[in-house]
Amino acid sequence: MSGAFEQTLSHSYLNGTNANFIEALYEKYLSDPDSVEPRWRDYFRDLESMDPSRVRDVPHGPIREAFEQMGRSSARGRAVLAGEGMDAVAAQKQAAVLRLINAYRVRGHQHADTDPLHLREHPEVPDLDPAFHGLTEADMDTEFNTGSLFAPDRLTLRQIIEQVQRVYSGKIGSEYMHITDTAQKRWIQERLEKPQAQPKLDGAQKEALLGRLTAAEGIEKYLNSKYVGQKRFSLEGGEATIPVLDEIVQRGGAHGVKELVLGMAHRGRLNVLINIMGKSPAELFAEFEGEHAPEHANAGDVKYHMGYSSDIDTPGGPLHLALAFNPSHLEIVNPVVEGSARARMRRRADETGESVLPVLIHGDAAMAGQGVVMETFQLSQARGFYTGGTVHLVINNQIGFTTSNPLDTRSTFYCTEVAKMVQAPIFHVNGDDPEAVLFVTRLAMDYRRTFHSDVVIDLICYRRHGHNEADEPSATQPMMYQKIKARPSVRKLYADQLMSEGVIDKDRARGMEREYRDALDAEQVVAPGALEEQENDFTVDWSPYFDAAWDEPVDTTVSVERIRGLQERLQRLPEGFELNPRVATVMESRRKMAAGALAMDWGFAETMAYASLLEEDHAVRLTGQDSGRGTFFHRNSVLHNAVDGSTHTPLKTIPESADDFVVIDSLLSEEAVLGFEYGYATADPRTMVIWEAQFGDFANGAQVLIDQFIASGETKWGRLCGLALYLPHGYEGQGPEHSSARIERFLQLCAEQNIQVCIPSTPAQFFHMIRRQMLRRWRKPLVVMTPKSLLRHKLSTSVLDDLSAGHFQVVIDDTEGIKASNVRRVVLCSGKVYYDLLEERRRQERDDVALVRIEQLYPFPEAQLSALLKRRYKTAKSVVWCQEEPKNQGAWYQIYHHLTHCVTREQKLTYAGRDPSASPAVGYAKVHHEQQRRLVADALGKIHG
Repeated sequence: MSGAFEQTLSHSYLNGTNANFIEALYEKYLSDPDSVEPRWRDYFRDLESMDPSRVRDVPHGPIREAFEQMGRSSARGRAVLAGEGMDAVAAQKQAAVLRLINAYRVRGHQHADTDPLHLREHPEVPDLDPAFHGLTEADMDTEFNTGSLFAPDRLTLRQIIEQVQRVYSGKIGSEYMHITDTAQKRWIQERLEKPQAQPKLDGAQKEALLGRLTAAEGIEKYLNSKYVGQKRFSLEGGEATIPVLDEIVQRGGAHGVKELVLGMAHRGRLNVLINIMGKSPAELFAEFEGEHAPEHANAGDVKYHMGYSSDIDTPGGPLHLALAFNPSHLEIVNPVVEGSARARMRRRADETGESVLPVLIHGDAAMAGQGVVMETFQLSQARGFYTGGTVHLVINNQIGFTTSNPLDTRSTFYCTEVAKMVQAPIFHVNGDDPEAVLFVTRLAMDYRRTFHSDVVIDLICYRRHGHNEADEPSATQPMMYQKIKARPSVRKLYADQLMSEGVIDKDRARGMEREYRDALDAEQVVAPGALEEQENDFTVDWSPYFDAAWDEPVDTTVSVERIRGLQERLQRLPEGFELNPRVATVMESRRKMAAGALAMDWGFAETMAYASLLEEDHAVRLTGQDSGRGTFFHRNSVLHNAVDGSTHTPLKTIPESADDFVVIDSLLSEEAVLGFEYGYATADPRTMVIWEAQFGDFANGAQVLIDQFIASGETKWGRLCGLALYLPHGYEGQGPEHSSARIERFLQLCAEQNIQVCIPSTPAQFFHMIRRQMLRRWRKPLVVMTPKSLLRHKLSTSVLDDLSAGHFQVVIDDTEGIKASNVRRVVLCSGKVYYDLLEERRRQERDDVALVRIEQLYPFPEAQLSALLKRRYKTAKSVVWCQEEPKNQGAWYQIYHHLTHCVTREQKLTYAGRDPSASPAVGYAKVHHEQQRRLVADALGKIHG
């Protein structure tokens, strides 16, 4: 430290008037040395090195809180605070004791006995040593005030240390001191520290706990002997998962939870299906034998990806369990579960998650390694995505996935660090101590119920076999698997404990195993409390949506009178609400559109589609990174008061319940938000659920959801979903990342009428397409290439009569009145390029070229297009597909086979568009415009004399 700075400190800062400032700065330094100015950092570091007794390795704030608690809780404490009866040395010792207590609360988990295999040595934690705080053996039998510790007012130092070690460094390691809410911290401290807060289990409860462990182990042994060598992703080593889930279900039900949505990957899934969900063993055995095919699914999926739903009896009545289907992308199911939970909450008018509970089961490596975990945590308290708190259970095998070393799978000591971003408490627990596991589960459930926030149980266990049953883990983890092979199962350990306690005898222990095995032999349902399917007012009947056709006739029209009435209601603003001038212009234009005095634009048509659906008792949910206003200032569904910043959402005034229309400017996530909306849509067929990308290109960030859920969910799992994706698309010289929504990728995924891909070219088409999506019985994902510059194109408009008549046209014939017999060339296209072609054809005054728009690229409208080409334009010799995208992208290669079925033998099919390119678009406007000019010219061809 420089002498000048030291002199400055001594003369200006280090005096009593600045004590609070210095203390706050020192607290900041203790929390993060790099957060303070370098000279201050050097000064504090020098102080510590010069006088070790002055080291304060924990912040002083909690110590002050403890002193204040002393003052509030006892006369002795008030005397201490008043400076009575305590000399300077005693005061220093008392402060040291409080620092020690706080150190255990902050860092005691690092010395906790949470690993049944004892694979890693405990790190050095100096501040857990009394000597670090200046306490010696001579102080051990001295009584001290216990401060904020939930204990008698005064205990000897020895008793205090015994208590904090038992609470914070036993079989449970608790991390909660990162929480800034004092009430939450004090609640956790009380539940952990009060001896009576940890109820003792009676004999019956202990035997029941052993029964759940017996079931967890029993199904694995049974499957291993019956289906030798087949993959099942065994739960062995983590059998305590079953008592955890059983307690979550039963305690949740007792506290009013009526629906529980569960997401998990492979490990233990079959165990959960049998022992928690109540799946029939006969059904599982049929899957192992390859004889079972799920209803409404074609290709099916492997058994450890399958979901399930059932009803379980609890002290609070029947509880509906829904296990989400999940592909091998592990944590990708997280936002899907949250979205499903949110839809169920809305159905029950449950704003805080009292009756709906999401539970997520993670693997250790996946939780630490996959970004969607962070994104889902970020959703947890966000408006529009809140689900009342999620209970997270980590089945921590301490090995990651296949042959990895934990040191290679993360950069943090724990795999759960990500949960701290939302200040979720984390309870690490030894998976071989069933009673500690049960206590932590109750604690987590009660925390979630009290604070409606996320909570994490880190079940530290092991994996008795390899990644799957055919793996040989000893080849890469010899030391770990020596310990595992030598270690009895948790069921054996607990049975021995209960026998030593006299709770059961050996015959009873063996009898429990035999009874469970006999039940499986008899193919009986073994999950406690499993009920027949329960019907209630909140059950969704999906049967009307199966076996529907995409082209079933449906009336999507809305009368002009209704349109005008709806618009009049939308124009009403709260008293004193002042609009931004530009927004006021938009609203005035919409008033004129409703009156027929102005051509209708896209924003008006979209708003009318939603308003009419809301009036017809459908709900609408729209989320995206700028969905309220619209990325291109076209929607303006949320109005902002220019005077005070308050908001008004006119569409909320249409339905009886304002909750029937939701528009959310989401966090900057594609993967988690799209996953959430997919989950929501799979649980609610009556809501028009829409995810809007800021630019269509950004759907890249959610490709796993698109591939594994949206495109294939029905074929694999029989899951219907009416989710709509709005993907702004169009080549306008904005570069590679703001041009293409990658139509080719969606079309490549199309088969078996699994999704719809549409490119509407007029506001009326957009209107009818939106309404068709909800009014048909067909519930398939809708992928829409929405416009950008086209939103305000002078030619891309509609009139009111287009909404009160007609329907969504999958193919639009030439609208310019061209005589079919004159046509020598038919140009087929989709989207914005149509208007470029139209303007150039008008400029050239051509009547020999017909422009035909294909508005739905899948399911491809072969019948409609064939009728045009083979009848109306049968004299045309040339048919051209024109697109803006490079030849290897866009629709050309994906629809070529459809086009060949639609042309006559005499018609030659050719391509007009950009050359193949590795990049979606060029980055230079001049090059873009030249490419666009050339492809339009190629499409129209030469003028025939």
